Amino acid sequence: MKKDLHPTDYRLVVFQDTSSDFKILTRSCAPTTETIKWEDGNDYPLIKVHVSSASHPFFTGEEKIMDIEGRVDKFKARAEAAAKAKEAKIAAAKKSEKKPVKKAAEKKEVTEEDTKESKTDSEK
Repeated sequence: MKKDLHPTDYRLVVFQDTSSDFKILTRSCAPTTETIKWEDGNDYPLIKVHVSSASHPFFTGEEKIMDIEGRVDKFKARAEAAAKAKEAKIAAAKKSEKKPVKKAAEKKEVTEEDTKESKTDSEK
């Protein structure tokens, strides 16, 4: 086995969920400068997290949108823009399908007129 592979500063640490004020005492080697007084009266290093089992919708069963940096708004805007672009593309495709049909009909009329004229020319 390799020597010095595992961290040496593995210690008791308190993780605090900032959205629900849920705290748990566990072991970790994550660095931190903050401390907190735990229920047993001792001070432990504190690591703050945004999401834990106390606030995550999967564990709570309720849908709660946490929009820290406007991510949800950005996603919704991209989705709306994509839907509009798709609709515009479909509309353009429908317009391009209709135009050749009209041109084909016009060509038939023109060819019919040409054949009538050529018949009249040959009859002369």
